[in-house]
Amino acid sequence: MSQLYYKINLNKYGELKQQIERQRKGFLNLTVTFFVITAVMVGLLFGLNGMLNNKIQSRRGLLSEIKKEIKSYQVSGEYLSSNDLNRIAKVSSERIFWAKKLVALSEKTTDKIAITHFSFKNGRLSLFGITKLDKNEKEFDLIDSFITDLKSNEQISGDFPNIKFVKSSTDYEKDVQILRFQIDATTNDVKGRGRK
Repeated sequence: MSQLYYKINLNKYGELKQQIERQRKGFLNLTVTFFVITAVMVGLLFGLNGMLNNKIQSRRGLLSEIKKEIKSYQVSGEYLSSNDLNRIAKVSSERIFWAKKLVALSEKTTDKIAITHFSFKNGRLSLFGITKLDKNEKEFDLIDSFITDLKSNEQISGDFPNIKFVKSSTDYEKDVQILRFQIDATTNDVKGRGRK
């Protein structure tokens, strides 16, 4: 008969205890790591939140300063509304420097022509003048020459590119036959709208 042998590990309890100890240390390390990471994340969140709150407070302070400045400008009269700015832009783009225009007009007016008066309305400059009729000269040659001179002058044609003869009539002044005439100079905005 063969003998039966049983192998008994007497250290099994010690190995089991070591395995439990390793698991406990692993769990403890994992728990500590989790809490450290959580604490760091919470610290970062609080830091970020504090920075954002500081930015918000500084922006609010800047906004209140700007509002105070706007109110002070509104009260002081230095404030310009959008309507004021639109009016200024319109005036600066549509203004005409009359002094230079009148000097240029006087330079182009010969001693045979006299401008009696002029008017400006809705972008139309109307020149009214007289000239003495000469038997040796055609009636409209002098006026055509005057219109050509006006068109060739940059000071006048720059703002009034459309210059044309409108009407004329003959008259007598102290036994002298004269020609009364009207010439209209218009801006580009008036071109094509017809005479008002």
